Amino acid sequence: MGQPIIGHMVRRGFTVRAFDIDPAKRDAVAQLGAGWAASPAELALGSDAILVCVGYDRELRGLVSAAGLLRDAARGTIVAVLSTVHPRTVQELADAARPLDVHVVDTTVARGGRAADAGTLLAFLAGDAGVVARLTPVFASFSADIVHTGGVGTAQVAKAANNLVMWACLIANHEALALARRFGVDVDRLREALLMSSADNYVLRHWGENTMAWADDDLEIIEAMARDAGIGLPQTALNRKLCRTLKPKRFKLDEYGV
Repeated sequence: MGQPIIGHMVRRGFTVRAFDIDPAKRDAVAQLGAGWAASPAELALGSDAILVCVGYDRELRGLVSAAGLLRDAARGTIVAVLSTVHPRTVQELADAARPLDVHVVDTTVARGGRAADAGTLLAFLAGDAGVVARLTPVFASFSADIVHTGGVGTAQVAKAANNLVMWACLIANHEALALARRFGVDVDRLREALLMSSADNYVLRHWGENTMAWADDDLEIIEAMARDAGIGLPQTALNRKLCRTLKPKRFKLDEYGV
């Protein structure tokens, strides 16, 4: 998702530099019209906003730390976390950055790789209104819709809610279509009909596209959030188990339930 976002920002006139732990990405970044930084420290120097896309909480904490980006970022810099992590992680990083006059905020995105390619992502932006206002033109270069969710951490909550519903829909879609196939129904025609019904959902509209690469990680974060909030989410726990079973045979309706 990072490379399409870079391309959209460049085409909108932003000066963009990128860093990746994989130096092989450099040529692709150059072809998009962006510069390359040899290190996170070099990237931080002279940047007004830094967009962070890493996979896990531990990677985010290592990168956005007093020994990392926070040490090298100029006063007033915005560090926008696109990664899906626990809300508490971003809040703690924001607290650590505040004395340095660096703004760490969460800025999660939804709708997947196809939307990233098309520049039609949904962006959840969290943080003070002034910081969100500064970020909005940047995110508008690759997002069709932008929602200010509230204070730091709330964009992660919004993304968790999105993911909870999305994975539930993916499972329900499989069960509905697998059942229909067993009864001899043309599932392609049925899917078209369901898209006109109260069963319509985003995953069903984009049937066959989801790789489920992040299903277990997403649901693990939601389970941790639920424990912290003292709330039981039994469907989340069940769906995590079901996603583990479903992932290797996703969209193979003849294999579902057997």
